[in-house]
Amino acid sequence: MTTAMIADDEAPLLKYMQSMLAKCWPELSIVATANNGEQAVEVIKKYQPNIAFLDINMPGLTGLEVAQKCNAQCHIVFVTAYDQYAVEAFKAQAVDYLLKPVEQNRLEQTIERLKSKLQNTPTDLNQIVMQLMEQKQPPVKKLKWLKVHKGDEVILVDINDIHYFQSADKYTSVYTKEKEYIVRTSLKNLETQLDRDVFWRIHRSTIIKVTSIAKVSKDISGQLLVSLKGRKRLLPVSRAHLGLFK
Repeated sequence: MTTAMIADDEAPLLKYMQSMLAKCWPELSIVATANNGEQAVEVIKKYQPNIAFLDINMPGLTGLEVAQKCNAQCHIVFVTAYDQYAVEAFKAQAVDYLLKPVEQNRLEQTIERLKSKLQNTPTDLNQIVMQLMEQKQPPVKKLKWLKVHKGDEVILVDINDIHYFQSADKYTSVYTKEKEYIVRTSLKNLETQLDRDVFWRIHRSTIIKVTSIAKVSKDISGQLLVSLKGRKRLLPVSRAHLGLFK
């Protein structure tokens, strides 16, 4: 039996990939999924799948870093929304890739390539991964101020004053020490503009500022909870992000 795992930090895209693989390769067994890079490494080591479909842009470890850590343990297919990751380099090194949104005919081509490789030892990816990681990617400008609307006014909120962000439907709530604002920007889009050394995603719906943490505790069920300075509300940490606090 051929086995695979899928890693993607966006649940809808992960489910879409699962459904596409079930349709195009029904004999393939998806043994596990992961929604961040650290979890992907653990899954690959635990289940030792034949194939890993890795989203390149994941929190914690990127798909490229996961491939480095799990080099030659399984056949890798990178999945990316950005063609800036040197598509031609993937081709040259016989490493496959899929561009989001994944199209059925392109996935079918990838499946055929994978089937032809399964009897061979997985490709050593160190050279190609180093090559891709060294390439200059378009810099993402980090947020210094956040524009929020309040009635007819536009207020500039200093990013350093923000304690945490929490998504709700199509909006994101922004919490400072004393106030709450609403912005019409997704949490994922905000995350790409934040300094990851300063702001941590602790849940699919929550990003916190590290220096705002007062303490971390566990409830009776073992759930990890974060308490922020000056706030009574406790914020849960999802299993996918427990590694941040080890």
